Amino acid sequence: MAEQSPATSAGKAAVLRSPRRRAREFVLQGLYQWRVSGNDEAAIEAHLRDIDDFDKADREFFVGLLRGVLAQRQILEAKLQAYLDRPFNDLSPIEACVLLAGAFELSNYPQTPYRVIINESIELAKGYGGTDGHKYVNGVLDRLATGLRPAEVEAKRGGRVKGR
Repeated sequence: MAEQSPATSAGKAAVLRSPRRRAREFVLQGLYQWRVSGNDEAAIEAHLRDIDDFDKADREFFVGLLRGVLAQRQILEAKLQAYLDRPFNDLSPIEACVLLAGAFELSNYPQTPYRVIINESIELAKGYGGTDGHKYVNGVLDRLATGLRPAEVEAKRGGRVKGR
């Protein structure tokens, strides 16, 4: 399956989405605009505010995530590069944007469980990315989470029953 831009795929899923899920989708759209077109933060935010259902997104979370990723993109790329099998710039735009947002959340939102962040990132990659992009996103963010949140990851993994 070919990669789709977030803007063209947004209407496909008529499922109920939480305000945070909607915010993540809008952040993905904004990061995609930035990566593909070079639009700046102000232009991206102005454009996205005009999209239907933007008012249903968690605006504070959206702004923090979008601005945070753009401000820390070089740091985030460096953190991610250690877990990639190719240069960051060779990633598809969707995978790159999902990974940046996921890495930012893992680094800056400790109140959100790492599994929630990874699962949300996987869903974005499934919805907007290529056929197996979500598997790549899962692997990279899982390894990044182990490095960024070792105690949380170990506690979660330690709670699993072996042999099941």
